[in-house]
Amino acid sequence: MTTEKRTSRLRLGCLAILAFALSACSSTAVGPGGKITKAKYYHLMPFFTPNTMNATILFERQHFIYGAVTKKEIVDRFGHYYAFFWKANDRTGPVTVKFEYLQSKSGLSKRVQEQVVDDIHRSNISQFQVIGSDYQKSGRVIAWRISILRGKEELVSQQSALWN
Repeated sequence: MTTEKRTSRLRLGCLAILAFALSACSSTAVGPGGKITKAKYYHLMPFFTPNTMNATILFERQHFIYGAVTKKEIVDRFGHYYAFFWKANDRTGPVTVKFEYLQSKSGLSKRVQEQVVDDIHRSNISQFQVIGSDYQKSGRVIAWRISILRGKEELVSQQSALWN
C-alpha cells in the first residue's frame, strides 16, 4: 500500500470519527411538537474565582454578580443558572415550560419551576435559577428535566444524564 493511500484512508477514518463524535455531542432534543436546541448551564460557586486572565471566562461570573453590593447580596446570587433554547411547531396557543430538578441535600424530592409562555416566537429562551436560600439549604442541582407542555400534551423534553 502506498503512502498516499494510507494517508487518504487515515483522513477518511478521522473524518468519520469526527462526524460520529459531533453527532453524539448534539444537545438537540426533538419531540412531536417542537425541539429544544440548546441547554446552557452556569454554576456560580461560592468563594471560587477562576484563576485566569481570560476576559471571556471572567465575564460570565461578573455578569451574574453584577449589581450585588453587600456580601449578603453576593451570597444570595450563588447557585445554578439555566437557559433553554427551544422551538414549537405550532405557535398558536400558550405553552408551559416545566423545569424539574433534584438537589443534593433534598433526597429524592423533586422541585419544580414553571413558566407560562403566551407569546411564542420562532425561537424562544426560557431561563431558570436555583439560587439564594433554596441553593444554600438544599445544595447543588444534581439532575434536571425540562418539558414543554401544551395542556397535558408534552411537545418535547430533555433531561440531564443523571435524571431517572
